[in-house]
Amino acid sequence: MRVLILGATGMIGQGVLRECLSAPDVDSVLVAGRTPLGQTHPKLTEVLRPDLLQWTDVEPQLAGIDACFYCLGVSSAGLSEPDYRRVTVDFAVALATSLERASPNATFCFISGASTDGAGTGKTMWARVKGQAENALRALGFKRLFLFRPAYIQPMDGIVSKTGSYRVMYAVMAPLYPLWKRLMPNQVTSTRQLGRAMLQVTRNGFAKEILESADINVAAQ
Repeated sequence: MRVLILGATGMIGQGVLRECLSAPDVDSVLVAGRTPLGQTHPKLTEVLRPDLLQWTDVEPQLAGIDACFYCLGVSSAGLSEPDYRRVTVDFAVALATSLERASPNATFCFISGASTDGAGTGKTMWARVKGQAENALRALGFKRLFLFRPAYIQPMDGIVSKTGSYRVMYAVMAPLYPLWKRLMPNQVTSTRQLGRAMLQVTRNGFAKEILESADINVAAQ
């Protein structure tokens, strides 16, 4: 399996990358983004892209991709809707358009979020824009598209968020995570389970296009 990951320096992307590098059936991992990973691995290749709206020049490198795990994203806090839309919708659609041309049989997995507005018309800005991203990706015609809508995500395996306030929150919540899993199993997942679920839906498909936290945990098993 040949995998493409966007957002591999972020918390979710780090977890997905870790699972891909350790999976025996993943032969190569292509990571694309603006920031170097700062790590090496026999399976790993990096492509640095200063402009995440332009991919046509690297479409030959996107040929033969079996799955794209799109983990790139930012918090909407403090951002205008156009700025948030640029990162959430425009970047995803630009990459997905080139990938669909280069590898039309690829599975595309997109990290969205719990409570995303599927119609893309609601009052909450981030949920509306996430829904617009989902709908734009549907329109591209991938043979298999999976939209991941996790709620609370616990970082595992030493992975940390790049956002300082999130690091504090996760440090506080880490001791409570086992309790949360027992009391609210449908509302929590982990970076480890997200990575495993993405690999599993690529291998075997899944009954749903949209995976909430409970579905992610089932797929990861």
